[in-house]
Amino acid sequence: MPEVIQTFDLKKTYHLAEPVHALRGVNLTISPGEFVSVMGASGSGKSTFMNILGCLDRPTTGTYELDGIEIGDLSRDELADIRNEKIGFVFQGFNLLSRTSALENVELPLVYQRKKSSIKPRDKAKECLKRVGLADRMDHQTQQLSGGQQQRVAIARSLVNDPALILADEPTGNLDSRTSLDLMGVFQELNRQGITIVLVTHEPDIAQFTKRIVEMRDGLIVQDILIEKQRDAKAELEAFSGVIGL
Repeated sequence: MPEVIQTFDLKKTYHLAEPVHALRGVNLTISPGEFVSVMGASGSGKSTFMNILGCLDRPTTGTYELDGIEIGDLSRDELADIRNEKIGFVFQGFNLLSRTSALENVELPLVYQRKKSSIKPRDKAKECLKRVGLADRMDHQTQQLSGGQQQRVAIARSLVNDPALILADEPTGNLDSRTSLDLMGVFQELNRQGITIVLVTHEPDIAQFTKRIVEMRDGLIVQDILIEKQRDAKAELEAFSGVIGL
């Protein structure tokens, strides 16, 4: 089985009034089943790096392999296919369609998939919503859901194509502490099921729920550590709810 992510001396330079070296030679390997957080201050290069991992941008030099596929020479259409087939995205702002049900939001990636499949989009969408605990909210429209429920819909949507990788960009950024714990419990459960997750966060507490922390600074990885004792979001949520009497 190939590594999910392999980057070799990845560099990205933006040519503005003067060259901006956003990435200066990033080497990273992420294996199937890992749960990795990427941290870094503004200007560290983490957003540029995540855009490249998500096949939304290309490196200036260096190599990026996603699930064994070298993405550097792919056409725009091929990149779009890779994004749809190999990557599930979860964003801070949810990016759901309003006046549309949870079920319809989740099945959209399959409806617009160019390659035909024997999978029925609605059946697959129902399965994914059940996996994130929203079996009883499938027919609710976006505006009828709480922020945490909307993010669960976004996670279900990211699962619908059975991706090799989920990229989550500040997924708890718009949520309160209790809802953040709840959401990290969802990610931890999906990871226990074997799903590879890369999560961008500026919150050290959130990073402690992952299994590995990669810290970036000035376009380079300056720290890459395994978490010896991963925090248990479900247990902490139960304790938190008990303290405030929920």
